[in-house]
Amino acid sequence: MSMTLSSSDFGEGQPIPRENTCDGTDQPLEVSWAGAPDGTAEFALVMDDPDARGFVHWVVTGIPADATAVGKLLPAGAVAGQNDFGRIGYGGPCPPSGQHRYRITLYALSEPLGLSGSPAASEVEQAVAGRTLATAVLNGTYTRQR
Repeated sequence: MSMTLSSSDFGEGQPIPRENTCDGTDQPLEVSWAGAPDGTAEFALVMDDPDARGFVHWVVTGIPADATAVGKLLPAGAVAGQNDFGRIGYGGPCPPSGQHRYRITLYALSEPLGLSGSPAASEVEQAVAGRTLATAVLNGTYTRQR
């Protein structure tokens, strides 16, 4: 069984609800997973916008191996990282114009990343190299209404 990633807020390739964006209340998405490989020591999650040169909206590291979801509440031990808005935690979709795609990637890791503070996605992406047992991706879209 391969690892899967889903959200109670939207389905694969579907629009992300307004309340989870800068046009709404910017509530973090509820994301859950199943099928983590044996030997998973922890998880890390990165949400980015490939239509905006990989602009990062959400980074979470230190997610315990027994966790199966993140959202408004992070599991004990999990750490919110820095997004490209310059804030810690979730920053929802906020495209300047048109429809953008949003990619949420979950990494199942063979050992803890050991990053300090609130890491940026670039630090996480370097640290997961050689430690990734599996990845799962969930894609959504958002179009701003002006």
